Amino acid sequence: MKKIMRGYYTGERALFGAHDLTIEDTIFADGESPLKESADIDLRSSMFKWKYPLWYADRIHVRDCTWFETARAGVWYTDHITVEDSQIEAPKNFRRCRDVVLRNVSFPNAAETLWSCTGVSLDQVTAKGDYFAMNSADMDIDRLVLYGNYSFDGAKNTRIRHSRLLSKDAFWNSENVTVTDSFISGEYLGWNAKNLTLVNCTVESLQGMCYIDNLVMKNCKLINTTLAFEYSTVEADITGKIDSVLNPSGGSITADRIDRLTIEKDKVDPEKTIIICRDDPCREVC
Repeated sequence: MKKIMRGYYTGERALFGAHDLTIEDTIFADGESPLKESADIDLRSSMFKWKYPLWYADRIHVRDCTWFETARAGVWYTDHITVEDSQIEAPKNFRRCRDVVLRNVSFPNAAETLWSCTGVSLDQVTAKGDYFAMNSADMDIDRLVLYGNYSFDGAKNTRIRHSRLLSKDAFWNSENVTVTDSFISGEYLGWNAKNLTLVNCTVESLQGMCYIDNLVMKNCKLINTTLAFEYSTVEADITGKIDSVLNPSGGSITADRIDRLTIEKDKVDPEKTIIICRDDPCREVC
């Protein structure tokens, strides 16, 4: 395998179609698409400073590299890429990629990142930006820290563990998502989702978990969570109290107590939802 050390590249398509290369301590300065259509590339301790560095690439391994803010839309239409111990400042990264592995990667500007990708593995990733992971599928995520609204919109077949999500409108329109041992804070959590499962999670959400088809919550805490479960079919076992529940459409809800339970007979059938309060009677308004 040929090796490039301390290279400095400018101009469009500087290494177009490159293959079987190790690239180390190299700077890709101004010039679009330096590694477009490349394959079997090992990138180490290098920097991208301009747009579209890795498009239509295959079998790429990146370690200890930096995408500067100007390296926007950095990785699109690329398959079998692993990025480790790297900083990606540029937004709109990873679009329509397959088999993406990110380990110990930070995204300080993650707006519109990880869209329409399949086969994604994230481990110890930190990201800040709206619309993270829209329409991506088959994701396995561990130790994600996310600051950004509208995350995982349309996501499918996704597992998230040991993570912290500060995200309004997370998991909208998602399908087959399971979150375990995690913290989620954000309004309107999970609307229009199908098969959303939360296990051992702490949730803080105004009007969260509404319009969901098959919501499952096991051993979860709801802190300052109000107007929950509206028009959702739900199987929820909550540790502690729930501040308020509004018009669930079916299933069962168990908690120590529910401070305010509203079931309006002209909107939902009360017989379709079982309410169990372990400690105190529910305060019900019908």
